Amino acid sequence: MKLGGYCPGCGGGPGNQTCSIARCSLSHGNVEYCTECPEFPCEKYDGAEQYDSFITHQCQMRDLERAKNIGIVAYNEELEKKSVILEKLLNEYNDGRKKTFYCVAVNLLSLEDLENAMSQVEDFDATHTLTVKEKAERIGSIFQDIALQKNLVLKLRKKTKRGDK
Repeated sequence: MKLGGYCPGCGGGPGNQTCSIARCSLSHGNVEYCTECPEFPCEKYDGAEQYDSFITHQCQMRDLERAKNIGIVAYNEELEKKSVILEKLLNEYNDGRKKTFYCVAVNLLSLEDLENAMSQVEDFDATHTLTVKEKAERIGSIFQDIALQKNLVLKLRKKTKRGDK
């Protein structure tokens, strides 16, 4: 959430004690990322991937391990590249109903998969005149095919309410 220097959930910033993540960081030596904590992974991550909030948590542990393995700088560079892809999707391929889908796809798919998908659709777009709706359908189909190969589901998983079946 720190990407871009701002956490939309709590506003971030020094001294923000209402944020449970900030409080945890302060109590563990002011670590900047959970992966820097000697207790990582801790009980806070038990079941964390089960349900989603405004972003998907399906690959949260995988992503944290990747950040730990390749380093925060390299990981943040990947996130910046993913952010550029998301911006392009929202500006050029959004038919008005794909914002959540694109956010989930960019979150779950690897940078390499996203770049390959974008290359496929841009190569096709260069020789065809498509409406935004057609572009959205095309890239959506490519993302779904990749997700199927990776055994991923490109949608948010909500916790069911009590009594729902």
